[in-house]
Amino acid sequence: MNPFILYIFLASIGLGTIITSASSHWFLAWIGLEINMLAILPLMSKMHHPRATEATIKYFLIQTSATVLLLITVISNMWISNTYVINAPLQTSLANMAIIALGMKMGLAPLHAWLPEVMQGVTLPVGLILATFQKIAPMMLIFQVSKTDSNMISIMGILSILTGAWGGLNQTQMRKMLAYSSIGHTGWMMIVMNYSKATSILVMATYIIMTTTLFLVFMLTSTKKMNQVASNWLKSPVMIAILMTTLLSLSGLPPLTGFLPKMLVLQELTKQGMISIAIIAVTGALLSLYFYLRICYITALTISPNVNNTKTPWRIKKGGTTIILPITAVLSTTMLPITPLLAAIFM
Repeated sequence: MNPFILYIFLASIGLGTIITSASSHWFLAWIGLEINMLAILPLMSKMHHPRATEATIKYFLIQTSATVLLLITVISNMWISNTYVINAPLQTSLANMAIIALGMKMGLAPLHAWLPEVMQGVTLPVGLILATFQKIAPMMLIFQVSKTDSNMISIMGILSILTGAWGGLNQTQMRKMLAYSSIGHTGWMMIVMNYSKATSILVMATYIIMTTTLFLVFMLTSTKKMNQVASNWLKSPVMIAILMTTLLSLSGLPPLTGFLPKMLVLQELTKQGMISIAIIAVTGALLSLYFYLRICYITALTISPNVNNTKTPWRIKKGGTTIILPITAVLSTTMLPITPLLAAIFM
């Protein structure tokens, strides 16, 4: 793809997210969501392969269905309250419909089945955009709609945590595993949203940083399957060390960056008396820890096949370095000491 055209599409994705996040009118928010969706479709289908075409069509149909449901909610609210302002209070049924539509756009359970299949059919850079940047605009709208304190947010958050944990256990494709990890972490953002939006934003920020690090490592090492990770230790030990520490941070183990956001979520749930939801969240975190440790085990404690007919690249391709990876790697693993400072600033 021509770099100039690529930059136009990436700028359009950013523009759509900014319009949706900064808008106070449902019409402008809808325009931003549509710009966001239409700009990423050419990036998804640029690889001329049946799986990429299938993933593009699935993504288009799901996003269009969610948009139609959201427009029905907005029009119904206009008939009732005579306003298109996002901050205007919604009826419980309309608020639930809006949350379901936005949850479908993000891939929240039980409307999650499209996300692993779509991410499996696209390239790693496009998968990075789907797993991180494309969730910002719907999440900003949910932040404003959740003033009604709907139980739908908690229900979808719990289902997403459990689905992300169970779905990732038997995956051998790295993109599908990261898709279920995305579903699970989005559930962590949702369950605390009714009680502390600052904590939800902190969870989202740390998740985006850690997932970006993982995708960059996979892109630089050309890793798409779990069995390819075992041979990467000989090619680049530094990359694999970053991969292992980031996976452990993503699972929420101390003293890494991912520990404190989950601890703050559990602390907030306990403070609000939601002990059962906190127990379910911890259970989902333990299940997801298993498939993170599984990758670490395959990476560090297994030896790749070394026979004459093994087609294993011995070195990483030249010219694949990036300045973003060191920054995100440091933030993914060593940001725990300054996280209380950030929490004090934003809270």
